[in-house]
Amino acid sequence: MKLDTPVSVLNGVGPVVKKGLERLKIKTVQDLLWHVPRRWEDYSQITKIRNIKPGKVAIVACIEVINVRRSARMKRLTITEAILSDGTGTIKVVWFNQPYLTTTLKKDQNYLFAGNFEFKNNYLSLNSPSFEPANEANFQGAIYPIYPETAGITSKTLQKLITQCIDTTEQITDDLPDSIQEQAEVVGLGEALHLLHQPKNMHDVERGRDRLGFEELFWLMLTGMTLKAEIQTEDAYKIPFDLSVVESILNQLNFELTDAQRKSAWTIFKDIEKNKPMNRLLEGDVGSGKTLVALLALVMTVKAGYQAALMVPTEILARQHMVTLTNLVKSLGIETSLLISALPMAEKKLVQEKIHNGKTDIIIGTHALLSEGVEFDNLALVVIDEQHRFGVNQRRKLKTKAQAMPHVLTMTATPIPRSLALVVYGDLDVSVIDSLPPGRSPVNTKVAREIDRSTIYFMVDTLLGQGQQAYIVCPAIEENDITGLKSVEAEYKKLQKSVFSHRRIAMLHGKMKPAEKAEIMEDFRAKKYDILLATTVIEVGVDVPNATVLIVENAERFGLAALHQLRGRVGRSNLQSYSYLFSESQSPMAYKRLSAMEKTTDGFRLAQIDLELRGPGEIYGTTQAGILDLRFANLLDAAGLAKAKTIANNFLETGEMLQYKPALERVNQLKKLTSLD
Repeated sequence: MKLDTPVSVLNGVGPVVKKGLERLKIKTVQDLLWHVPRRWEDYSQITKIRNIKPGKVAIVACIEVINVRRSARMKRLTITEAILSDGTGTIKVVWFNQPYLTTTLKKDQNYLFAGNFEFKNNYLSLNSPSFEPANEANFQGAIYPIYPETAGITSKTLQKLITQCIDTTEQITDDLPDSIQEQAEVVGLGEALHLLHQPKNMHDVERGRDRLGFEELFWLMLTGMTLKAEIQTEDAYKIPFDLSVVESILNQLNFELTDAQRKSAWTIFKDIEKNKPMNRLLEGDVGSGKTLVALLALVMTVKAGYQAALMVPTEILARQHMVTLTNLVKSLGIETSLLISALPMAEKKLVQEKIHNGKTDIIIGTHALLSEGVEFDNLALVVIDEQHRFGVNQRRKLKTKAQAMPHVLTMTATPIPRSLALVVYGDLDVSVIDSLPPGRSPVNTKVAREIDRSTIYFMVDTLLGQGQQAYIVCPAIEENDITGLKSVEAEYKKLQKSVFSHRRIAMLHGKMKPAEKAEIMEDFRAKKYDILLATTVIEVGVDVPNATVLIVENAERFGLAALHQLRGRVGRSNLQSYSYLFSESQSPMAYKRLSAMEKTTDGFRLAQIDLELRGPGEIYGTTQAGILDLRFANLLDAAGLAKAKTIANNFLETGEMLQYKPALERVNQLKKLTSLD
């Protein structure tokens, strides 16, 4: 049997199973071996019924009585109940919608049962356990791999199929050099997969996970270090520090910078003084003042005789920055221009000419800045707001529009734990603004149920009567009976006719034309509306200090990072602000996540909780960050992270990577994932 052997040749793979495997993207033996368990249940210790306690248990027992009945409340639900005995006692066992078990399980025959013994429906029982005939091999218990499943494909089915081809793990190519495996003290790739599929104990599972986890971290860190080294081979404009430039901006403000802002600004100034390109991430919580720090760098660049650009993800944010920044730099004789796709062609060409001729100093725009026809005169600094990755290819694209590689400052208001930043941003230096400006009150956050709605609406209406404003966020644009989610359009119609009929309400969502979205946002900022009903289009950067209330519908459908960003739309003045997260979910995970929002407004702490509960993909989402599909790496293991970083750094510095083709191929492949595309 070979790795490319079709799974259709395996025993037990008929038409139905084959279709199920295809849904899991399993077509070959290699695909099957890489379909790794998502968890393992440890039933290696057999428990006597007389000693049984609530929790995960494994028992060897026989069926004394078994029958099936229909649920009194749900007619479609069948309940199979049995009494098990092992000579030391008896317990009840329950399965749902498996009536065939009455013929599958034979009375007076020993089986190994494994599952949760818990208090449910007013009695203790073993609920939906897995089982198999007891024999010498399993009489001592076992470790059961639990796989990602689909209709018709259970973990037991996958275990049987994998058993037939497990020896082919020896054929798997291992890209990790032997020297690296020795330094990391990890097993080979084939052995790791074997251990994960057929562990003898939980130590085997850990050995397999350690290998795959180390490899994930090693390649990502090596890629980051390679990118960092490549960028440092380029030349950049030197931008000398000028104290008078900083004072010219700060004198216009009615507040002082926080210590964290000062420290971050100084680090940036020292970077852009060099003739090597800055590649820095400015990370800070919502409302911590990152934009002001970036503005200081933009003005410093212009006063040194160069152009600077601010690139943002949405046209709403671009227009907002255009207004804010223009007001601050106009008195300094600095010209600003807006470049977005929605501009009329004639106006767009005029802006492009000003950029090319050096008649404009700071250019604010979306990805339109990278489009054909945009040629800079002497671009020296690019600030990217809320763009999580800005790759080498985009830098080079900007370089072709300028004379030298620009300095790049990336900003994000989605705080992430330092452990994750070390992996995700291996090619960037990181500055953190970890304090908020003085005078900001924490947003009062509550998880709400339907029973609370009338009370909350009354409180919101009272605040609106005082001249304040509110956001109501829904996960959907249009009503859909299947999902049952609250939608912007349905809520807009309902609230206009009911509780807020006397208030001015606007709605905003992604299907609207850019000009329409911009007009609604400006009118809301100008207090022409009391309530803005929106989707997460308001999540990033929208700044309306008079908005003090946020209501999020179906809050369990959003990640903590998204909820924290949404909460950042209020609490942007000295007025007390409120956030209400409506959810009817019964999920313990959902409750735990939402209750974390009540307990802290610290974005870094919330990011840590997200990492612990959901894994790294939740923090940014794999579609945005690309490389965050970390299935085995333990990002809470500081020692493991440090080890991977040290080994990757040595591999790069000794030049061993250049002599190892698989490593070069892997790094080049991961480089592509830093693309903005």
